[in-house]
Amino acid sequence: MSYEFLSFDREGPITILRLNRPDNLNSWNLQMREELRDAVRDMVEDDDLRVLIITGTGRAFSAGEDVRGMGDLSSVGPKGFRRRVRMIHNVFDELEQMEVPIICAINGVAAGGGLELALSCDFRFASDTARLGLPEGNVGLIPGSGGISRLVKLVGPSKAKRLIMTGEIIPASKAEELGLVDEVFAADELMAGAIAFAETLAARAPLALGTAKLVVNQCVNVDLETGRNFERIGQSVLKLSEDHGEGVQAFLEKRKANFTGR
Repeated sequence: MSYEFLSFDREGPITILRLNRPDNLNSWNLQMREELRDAVRDMVEDDDLRVLIITGTGRAFSAGEDVRGMGDLSSVGPKGFRRRVRMIHNVFDELEQMEVPIICAINGVAAGGGLELALSCDFRFASDTARLGLPEGNVGLIPGSGGISRLVKLVGPSKAKRLIMTGEIIPASKAEELGLVDEVFAADELMAGAIAFAETLAARAPLALGTAKLVVNQCVNVDLETGRNFERIGQSVLKLSEDHGEGVQAFLEKRKANFTGR
């Protein structure tokens, strides 16, 4: 499909999705939200996709919702608001649940909904020039698209409250200290670092990676016994996969495995 505010590069089994509204810091309006929804739906159905990288064009990752376009969210009443924002919430949930590793390459400011998008990804790499924060309190709101529920699991209640209540925009180095991002790169090395990591993941068994992601996500919210049951269920499926047989054979033959996702 053709998009106005998104662009794509495909490098074998790796897709790079770029938010492409640079004149507005890649903030999203109604059309961009709809394009992101459609793009994610297509990628969920792409069985050849092994790793997704999300980044931004220009000097920002994303400043989140375009304040100038918030009229379409505030003029429809509480019920209409919930209906419309559910769309972007569902996009973030799809990314979190998608059985493919997702790397967020934060190339610049990631604020508000932009940071919430990053939080729905599996890994967050940041440029050393990136700045991150949740400034919704400046306009009398709270992060309402997973910013609170996902952030607190990453950094803990106290640090989450401080970021949310102060609206502080922090540098990438501080975000790494808090555990908000996994690794910080020089600005001109960010994409190379993200792609190198993506290539490492793409060479591994895709069914195993997808199952690992599912089980890890579930284990965040369940007791240990339930978590172990999820592990056993996942392992029982993987034991029957062609990729498991290939991995064992490759190990015995001392060669690189050729995983096919079956």
